[in-house]
Amino acid sequence: MNVKSICCLGAGYVGGPTMAMIAAKCPHIQVTVADLNEQRIAAWNSDTLPVYEPGLDEVVASAIGKNLHFTTDIRSAIAAADLIFVSVGTPTKSYGIGAGRAADLRYIESAARLIAEVSEGNKIIVEKSTIPVKTATAIKSILAANSPNGATFQVLSNPEFLAEGTAVEDMEAPDRILIGGESTPEGQAAVEALVSVYANWIPRERIITTNLWSSELSKLVANAFLAQRISSINSISALCEATGADVDEVARAIGMDSRIGPKFLKASVGFGGSCFQKDILNLVYLCDSFNLPHVAEYWRQVVHLNDWQKSRFVEKIVRTLYNTVNSKRIAIFGFAFKKDTNDTRESAAIQVCRDLLNERAHLAIYDPRVSVETITQDLIYAGVSPELIASNIEFCSDPYSAANGAHALATLTEWDEFRTLDLPRIYDLMLKPAFVFDGRAVLPADALVAHGFDAFIIGKGA
Repeated sequence: MNVKSICCLGAGYVGGPTMAMIAAKCPHIQVTVADLNEQRIAAWNSDTLPVYEPGLDEVVASAIGKNLHFTTDIRSAIAAADLIFVSVGTPTKSYGIGAGRAADLRYIESAARLIAEVSEGNKIIVEKSTIPVKTATAIKSILAANSPNGATFQVLSNPEFLAEGTAVEDMEAPDRILIGGESTPEGQAAVEALVSVYANWIPRERIITTNLWSSELSKLVANAFLAQRISSINSISALCEATGADVDEVARAIGMDSRIGPKFLKASVGFGGSCFQKDILNLVYLCDSFNLPHVAEYWRQVVHLNDWQKSRFVEKIVRTLYNTVNSKRIAIFGFAFKKDTNDTRESAAIQVCRDLLNERAHLAIYDPRVSVETITQDLIYAGVSPELIASNIEFCSDPYSAANGAHALATLTEWDEFRTLDLPRIYDLMLKPAFVFDGRAVLPADALVAHGFDAFIIGKGA
């Protein structure tokens, strides 16, 4: 098939940026991103995009109105497309069988039913959402049973491996593109059609093709392995603090071993984001479902360690501040789960702030990209009452106003601007002793000590 028109269902952190890059690199292909959320689509069509990524504004501007379109008219977008990406949410179930572990596939099923209802002719359906292995079987059965117009479908798996904060760079020159399809002639023709789209800017040797099940499972396994490395180094950070070792020095030493490598060995208050925890829990559920309890328990411990790291950080703050933070002002530097994104999903800051609020601390929160509305919604969803938020949180426009009168400050996101703070000014603004709890090891340790701070840096001895 010669792909001339692409539709993507879902205008979120994956669908919007990915389709923008495809449109920018493939000017001969019409790319339409469709979503029911009118506010989100309006934002994509405005000068203030709903997703913050360095370089994304320029990519969108290069193609929008030419061959890149954002719309709420989902039916028309599906009908016109040769190839349809499904990039809808697959959150962890909060109810029923598999609650807290299994992926909730209701949006995937709804998308499949709508595609079947609207489509005519031959369509290629591409799983872009993170889904459990064997989901393609469910999609194919729904498509086959609900197509009144006699359309035919090929289902492919094409998981995304973007890192938020570097998504544009990752899409421009990815480590690999993974495409899974059936081994039938029709399936392989569909695989080749999608390969030809990416081959407009990605070398063929970086485009890997597999069967459907290997592709679906690879996404979960990749995120599980990355999260495992973070939990592993975070477990060592606690040992370093107890022994006087420096976790950064340990990470550098082991990272020079070519069998280990240096990436994802940065100790922190804990990992976050939309994928790691959700995908590990999904992997745990799959292992339990296939009667592999020992494998499930192995991966479950990665999440447990991550939760413990956040709790340990809060406990360190409370114990250091003389076993109470009641009515004490604590400056929170950063709320996004990592720098260079406005995404807060599963951010370590949510649990840390929630637990500090439950201790009746007064929080002064500053993040350069995350909105007050997002922070408020995240904390309410985490169980903090609106009344407690109203009485015990101040939202600040800069780090200095957050630090003004603070008993302590805690860095929870590694924004680059925190590396160049005016530390003498921060020190003068804070109450004494001026306690610093650096959960991202982003502040200059020697300078903190030199300026008089009482500093705790994750993974470093006193």
